[in-house]
Amino acid sequence: MQAAVLYGKEDLRVETLAVPCAGAGEIVVKVGAALTCGTDLKVYRRGYHAMMLQPPIPFGHEIAGVVAQIGAGVTQFAVGDRVVALNSAPCEACYFCSKGQQNLCADLLFNNGAYAEYLRIPARIVERNTLRVPDSVRLEHAALTEPLACVVLGLEDTGARAGDTMIVIGAGPIGLMFIHVAQLAGIHVVAVVKREDQVATAKLFGAEAVVKTDAVEDVVAAARALTPEGRGADLVIEAVATPATWEWAVDMVRKGGVVNFFGGPPSGTKVQLDTNRLHYGDIRLRASFHHTPATCRRAFELITSGRLQASEFITGTADLAEVPRLFREMLQRTGGRREIKTAVFPNGAAQ
Repeated sequence: MQAAVLYGKEDLRVETLAVPCAGAGEIVVKVGAALTCGTDLKVYRRGYHAMMLQPPIPFGHEIAGVVAQIGAGVTQFAVGDRVVALNSAPCEACYFCSKGQQNLCADLLFNNGAYAEYLRIPARIVERNTLRVPDSVRLEHAALTEPLACVVLGLEDTGARAGDTMIVIGAGPIGLMFIHVAQLAGIHVVAVVKREDQVATAKLFGAEAVVKTDAVEDVVAAARALTPEGRGADLVIEAVATPATWEWAVDMVRKGGVVNFFGGPPSGTKVQLDTNRLHYGDIRLRASFHHTPATCRRAFELITSGRLQASEFITGTADLAEVPRLFREMLQRTGGRREIKTAVFPNGAAQ
């Protein structure tokens, strides 16, 4: 089979690999659709991910497809079933899992290799984090489950309620998902974006107002001015991952509000925060990572119910041979047209 393999920093190659075989408790999925992702781009740029993968390794992690083979003991799936297989599963036995923090599992099992014709799904993921896709849902839409599950966890971590005001900093795929999910939950959203093309996209997904960073003298003041009585947002989501935007987030939230530092800067990154404002403003700081089986299912329900504008997130298509070029071009994007996620179809257009 053909598969994209990451060898290191900006070194991605499509190669011929053996078709995997399903072991006990495992399944092999014929990949219907694999989606590009900001995390994959970050890994491509850096050449590794300390938790998820070390090269050389098959690449990609947002996937949906059709079961092509089942291993011994698998009873919940059959050949021909349409499924979305998440990229990880917790052990459900460690300290963190016992606290309901499966995203922090001490033995979190990751799986990569979505940009391929076939992908083996480990038994633990088959058992705990693989979901059957209804015939009415396109596979490329089902593949949105993984990033959406991370966003659902991030929103739930803020304690958001209908009627709240939220500022979302960033309008990449994750920022746009936060905007959309918050809007669906009855939250008033102000988006802070960098590029002109992101203004309309943020509004498409539910932002009631948008601040374009280079169109104002003071980004923080401009964003706060769009909140009730200018007091700042009840909730601020940082989805860019730079020190400057982390600091903006703290300055944009109201007293007693919540900031979620969702974007993850590189290891060793430092920020400067006003401790007086944090303490006397009773500001709560959160940082959300990954997803849990529960948020995967809530995200999946958003997609399968039709509430999520899934088709709007898929702005391009590609075949497997184009994946290395696709990532080179993603590094150089400067805007000008709406680009969110590309659906890679290794075996022809998915259904």
